Amino acid sequence: MSDPSPQKPEKIRCDACPVLCYIADGRSGACDRYANHGGELVRLDPLTVIETAKDRGGKAVPFLTGEDDSGWDGDLVLSNRPFVTAIGAGTTYPDYKPAPFIVSQQIDDVDMVTVVTEGIFSYCGVKVKIDTDRFLGHERAVVRVDGEPVGHVMTSEYGSKMLSLGGVEHLTGGTKKEGRVTCDTLLKLCNREPVEVVIDDGATVVIEAGKPPVVDGVPERLMRVGCGSATIGMFASQWVRHVDEVIVVDDHITGVLSEHQAGKLLDVPPTGIRIKGRKSTPGRYFQVAEPGTGWGGTDVEDPLSILREADPKVAWPGLRLLMVSTTGEQYAYFELDEALTPVAAPLPPALTGSVERIAENCEPSICSVLFMGGAGGSLRAGVTENPVNLTNSVKASLTYVSCGGACAYVWPGGGITLMADVMDMPSNAFGYVPTPALVAPVEFTMRLSDYIALGGHAAHVQPLEDVLTPDIRRVARTGPDTDPNAPHHYRWRQA
Repeated sequence: MSDPSPQKPEKIRCDACPVLCYIADGRSGACDRYANHGGELVRLDPLTVIETAKDRGGKAVPFLTGEDDSGWDGDLVLSNRPFVTAIGAGTTYPDYKPAPFIVSQQIDDVDMVTVVTEGIFSYCGVKVKIDTDRFLGHERAVVRVDGEPVGHVMTSEYGSKMLSLGGVEHLTGGTKKEGRVTCDTLLKLCNREPVEVVIDDGATVVIEAGKPPVVDGVPERLMRVGCGSATIGMFASQWVRHVDEVIVVDDHITGVLSEHQAGKLLDVPPTGIRIKGRKSTPGRYFQVAEPGTGWGGTDVEDPLSILREADPKVAWPGLRLLMVSTTGEQYAYFELDEALTPVAAPLPPALTGSVERIAENCEPSICSVLFMGGAGGSLRAGVTENPVNLTNSVKASLTYVSCGGACAYVWPGGGITLMADVMDMPSNAFGYVPTPALVAPVEFTMRLSDYIALGGHAAHVQPLEDVLTPDIRRVARTGPDTDPNAPHHYRWRQA
């Protein structure tokens, strides 16, 4: 007698991405996130829910009196409620189907809905901010990993170098290897893993979100306090009683105390000390040296190399000269001899404190990685039958967009182009599909009434209690991270 139970196929087809893998029983697909368990397609990573470590028990937050802070941590949105992220939710590509989880819960007597899905992003990348004075590469220089182009150097910002990595041109517009290496680079950076990049005609840099950059094998410590001119302005009053001239060496704007407006206001007389470079306004010089990894982000190793001969009509023997970088990490003290030549001398104790003060005012140097992607029509269709309604709801501030629970900045203009700090997300928040494309968590939270009004998949809404199963991963914010390299982020722990 034959077994009447239906036989499950040896392999099943996964429709979570355009690759459409055929997966054998007990094996996972090309992305390592979906597997065949006894003929059933399962998501290997658990759904992640964020819970706070402290419960206020629903009490109102009192005004602070100065005598009793009531343990309030400044959270204005009462995030002690569980928040279902899209991490581990899975995808529904193509999104003619509703999103994997559409979760309802009541917050302050208001019915709310959070729609979660792991979006597949071909149009995505990361913006990397590297706090350093060191020269990394010229603007527009190609950034490579394993020899493949994965991005380029952007404009420098104050005290930081910026990189743009990824994007559809690298993911799909080049060779297969370029796309694969680009996707792997983005995945590692977004999951807070280190990546070594090589910049054309520039430096080799190890980038890891929340950690100091390593430039040509040397870990960076400090972000500059300001340009050379700004440093003069900040510390001029601490120098005037102990030295005759100060030069703050900087790649962009080198400052000279006696010529600077701050020096003039403090009655610092002319010294006749002259430096190379292109004079801007008084006391401010451009292009005193080439970019590099030396003093103040220049190629200077010997600070005297940026000086011209002193003006014999103004300078005098015994003139005291301090030269210092914008981080205070490099400094030298000189006195002019009878020939008006600078002669190195020990740094006087009275100046030691001012050099240390520069370093004290420099923030720790870290790498910041911001994921950036565009939520296209297919992803939006998993939220509503009329995708443009979701865009309009986001623009009208009726829908809150988050990425793995992290607040996402939505760019103005058309579409839903979002950007989020990967340090604000739980671990392993990102995945990939070998098309290649990045898989990123996206959540849309709104009032239930607004969700119904925009044509949402109301029949697929399920209460929070049905989602909170023993299989989910619970993570908790335990308070501000005490790591000095990441003072504005939260530490995550698995509950």
